Amino acid sequence: MFRSLEELFNLPLQTKLRNVCEKPFHGYVGQYLQVPLYESMGIDDANVIEKVEELTKILWPEGNASFRVMKYNGPQTTEAKLGLNARTDKNIVTILYQNEVDGLEVKTKTGEWINVKPSPDSFIAMMGDSLYAWLNGRLYSPYHRVMMAGDKARYSTGLFSIPKAGYVIKAPEEMVDEEHPLLFKPFDHIEFMGFYYREAGQRAESALKTYCGV
Repeated sequence: MFRSLEELFNLPLQTKLRNVCEKPFHGYVGQYLQVPLYESMGIDDANVIEKVEELTKILWPEGNASFRVMKYNGPQTTEAKLGLNARTDKNIVTILYQNEVDGLEVKTKTGEWINVKPSPDSFIAMMGDSLYAWLNGRLYSPYHRVMMAGDKARYSTGLFSIPKAGYVIKAPEEMVDEEHPLLFKPFDHIEFMGFYYREAGQRAESALKTYCGV
């Protein structure tokens, strides 16, 4: 699989830019001065085979039956460089699978950054802000970042579960009691994402709390 990812990200930039999406940070993402080591290639509705085939035809008009997605270039230095800014995911659950080049770091509840070193056959699962709000803060949505060193590229594939358009995220009554008062007002996920990608959302320490915190 990771050989296929190398082939994908080695395509000419103009070819990769054909993967466009109206949603911010979907489609092809790369060439940002803030995170110059980072590239990603998103596929909306990746569980629908026709959507995957559409993207394949865009990137490989001549055909590519083997193509079945994020790249962090090695900074060519022993000093760790930022590959991806610290953030929480805004979706429900994120599942990651990476090659054997480390770099992912997760922030614990106590504020400590720890390196994530999964075994070669492991998947990494992280809860996003949407599930965090639905559970009324009962579980932790971690800040995470990518720090890169050396000359090897890090490849990873990600599955991001996202609420359907129009779905309102609201903590069930059984998640709210005297010991666990309501933390967030009900919110529409798409509208929340719109806020997050605006300047105010990008500046906020916690976009979720700023947007709908009680």
